[in-house]
Amino acid sequence: MLSNPNVVYAYGRNGQYILRSDDKGANWYEVANSLETNTLDKVRFLAINTADEDIIYFGEKYFRDDIFYDLPSIEPGGNNRYHYYSKPVNEYLKKAFIRNDVNFVSQHFARPHNEKDLNIYKLAIQKLMNGERLRNDGIPEGMRTQQNVTDFLDRFKVVANKPHTMIAHIAKDGHHYIHPDIKQLRSISVREAARIQSFPDDYYFEGVKEDQLRTAAFRQIGNAVPPLMAERIAEKIKEMLHDDN
Repeated sequence: MLSNPNVVYAYGRNGQYILRSDDKGANWYEVANSLETNTLDKVRFLAINTADEDIIYFGEKYFRDDIFYDLPSIEPGGNNRYHYYSKPVNEYLKKAFIRNDVNFVSQHFARPHNEKDLNIYKLAIQKLMNGERLRNDGIPEGMRTQQNVTDFLDRFKVVANKPHTMIAHIAKDGHHYIHPDIKQLRSISVREAARIQSFPDDYYFEGVKEDQLRTAAFRQIGNAVPPLMAERIAEKIKEMLHDDN
């Protein structure tokens, strides 16, 4: 694969043409990054070497809606041990080996929230629906739960269609990982966080106490190397070792 092919064509789920890199003089990384969070479709990238018209790369980019696709709606603070999937498996969940052969998923529970935080969550979701991000200094003073409006301005952040980085801080609170569904009005569940990190649904996160798994699970997920990323690294190392021999 060339690191910077001459031309990249991007197509949507239905095969419609979206963008060609040399329309803007962009390389394929810039094409990928230009198709941002408001596009709910999966986007396909096809890179072409114009010198000989050979297809040199075909990849796929998936988004939050693919990751959360079949997880049922839940309420904050619930503690059900398992839930049945709400939809059949989709392409991403199958190709990424997220779903297994059982018809239920475990650890799909979210932390409870107080009413003040939920009001801010609702505001953050409404902002994102209008293409904006909520900043701490944009929260009305009567709703604000902290007085610092100069640091960590994106403390309350909704998981957009292109999820942001998962970190261990999620074990402390869910403000930086608000679920986008205003009807559910909660932070993301343990299973949703695990899926963002590409853990398969049959991976069970242990804790010191069976009834206090949530914090320990979030910490493990935030500190983890995503399995799909680890797989790609391992494949590259194997390839390098093979070449040396």
